[in-house]
Amino acid sequence: MVKYTCLFCSKKIGTEMMGRKIRCPYCGGKILYKSRSVTTKIKAR
Repeated sequence: MVKYTCLFCSKKIGTEMMGRKIRCPYCGGKILYKSRSVTTKIKAR
């Protein structure tokens, strides 16, 4: 399941909530972005 975040209201939205339209179901915003996963930094020896 892919999670998107609305740029305007900052709510998390799953793909099943959007349906066929790319809009936020809460505020109607058209700009959504994927949340990045947490990166892990590794030191070289």
